Amino acid sequence: MAFASTSLIRSSISSHSIASNDLHAPWIGSFRPVVQSTAGNSNSHGQRCLVKPVCAEPKRSDSVVPLALAATTMAAPEVTGKVETEDYEKLARELENASPLEIVDKALARFGNDIAIAFSGAEDVALIEYARLTGRPFRVFSLDTGRLNPETYQFFDTVEKHYGIRIEYMFPDAVEVQALVRNKGLFSFYEDGHQECCRVRKVRPLRRSLKGLRAWITGQRKDQSPGTRAEIPVVQVDPSFEGMDGGIGSLVKWNPVANVEGQDIWNLLRAMNVPVNSLHSRGYISIGCEPCTRPVLPGQHEREGRWWWENAEAKECGLHKGNIKQEEVPPLSGNGNGAAYTNGTATVADIFNSQNMIALSRTGIENLVRLGNRSEPWLVVLYAPWCRFCQAMEGSYVELAEKLAGSGVKVGKFRADGDQKAFAERELQLESFPTILFFPKHSSRPIKYPSEKRDVNSLMAFVNALR
Repeated sequence: MAFASTSLIRSSISSHSIASNDLHAPWIGSFRPVVQSTAGNSNSHGQRCLVKPVCAEPKRSDSVVPLALAATTMAAPEVTGKVETEDYEKLARELENASPLEIVDKALARFGNDIAIAFSGAEDVALIEYARLTGRPFRVFSLDTGRLNPETYQFFDTVEKHYGIRIEYMFPDAVEVQALVRNKGLFSFYEDGHQECCRVRKVRPLRRSLKGLRAWITGQRKDQSPGTRAEIPVVQVDPSFEGMDGGIGSLVKWNPVANVEGQDIWNLLRAMNVPVNSLHSRGYISIGCEPCTRPVLPGQHEREGRWWWENAEAKECGLHKGNIKQEEVPPLSGNGNGAAYTNGTATVADIFNSQNMIALSRTGIENLVRLGNRSEPWLVVLYAPWCRFCQAMEGSYVELAEKLAGSGVKVGKFRADGDQKAFAERELQLESFPTILFFPKHSSRPIKYPSEKRDVNSLMAFVNALR
C-alpha cells in the first residue's frame, strides 16, 4: 500500500507552456489565483464566473495542489470585480451543437487554473489533445487506484512526455485500502459487486481532488454506457461532488465529447497522431482497473468489457453516479413485449424487429418452457430494448434469424425487463441482458448460450452444435 504515501511526491501541477503572445486568455500563473480579470477588457468573461455555492463550507486543504508547493505559494490578491453566477442549463443548450474543441476552449477560458482534465488512461487522451489545440494552459489529473494495467502506467508516462506536462496523480487512502483487503480479500468485488472497492480506490480520492477545483472536464459520451449516460449535457453543475468553495453547486462539470461517437474520437486520435494505450490494440475499449477490465468480444458493446459479471445497469464506478436515475422503470402493461415504453423522458423503441423472428408473450414463453417434446427447436433472446448490449447485438441476431429461416429452427425474442424480470430470473436463467437460450426439440430444459461472443458465426456454431 506504499502508493498512498507517495501521493505528495508524485503529484505536481500539470501546465502547458505557451508563449504569451499565443494565448487566447491571460496567463493565470502556476497556482490557483483568486482573480481572473483583464484590465480594459469589455468582454463579460473578464470577470470570474462562479457557480453560486449552496450551504457553503470553509475551503479545505485536501486538493490537487501539493502541500509542499502550496506552502510556498504567495497569497493571491482579493477579488475586486463582481462575482457572477451562471445558468449552466442555458449554456448547455447553447453549446449542444458546438464542437468539442469549442467547448474545451470555453471551459478553459472561464476557469483558468481552477479547472482540470480527468484522464483515465484510455481514449479520453483526446481531451488533452483538444486542450493543446486551444493554445491555453491546462491541467490534467488521474486516479491511480493501485490496480491499473502496466500498459496504462506506461501510457501515462508517454502522454506526459508527448505533451510536456505532469499529470497530477491522486491515490486512495492506504488505511482504507488495508481495511478493505484484510476484511474481504483482494477480489471481493467478484462476489458482492464493484461499488465498495471503487468507492475506496476511486470515488473518495476523486472527491478530495475536486475540492481543489471549481470545474473539471470529463470524457463521458452518450454512447458509452446503457441507461446511465444517454442524457448527459455538455456542461452541468456537478450533481454529486463539491468544488473548492464547498456545498452543492460549487463545482461545474464539462463533458465536451458528450455528443461525439466513439469512432469520431478515434478518427481524431489517428488524424492528429495522438499516442494511445497499447491495450486498445488488444481488444480493450473501455479501460479501468486490471481485475475489472477485459477485451470486448465481437458483437459486444464497448462497456461490456467492464465489470462483466454484473448487469448492464450497474456499469458505473461512482465517479459519474449523478448519471444514474433513481426512479424505477415503470411496470410494463400487457405481456411485457410492447413496441415501446417510457423511462423518465425518453421513449425507447423495441429492437430485434424482423419478419423472421417471433415476439413471444409471457404465455408463449411459459408454454415453450413446459413442452417436453417440441416439433422444432427454438432460439430465444431475453432482452431489454434500452440495454446497449442488446442493441449492440441486434444486427447479428437479426442476420442469424434470416439465415435460420426455413432451416427448422425457430428464432424468437422475449422482453424480460420490468415486471417480467423476476419471472425470467426464476424460470429462464436470466442473470444479465442479453441472455440467449436454445430450446432443444426433445428436451424440456433450455440450454443457455455460455459465450459472450455474439457475432453471427459464433451464434450459428452454438445452434448447429445442438440441433
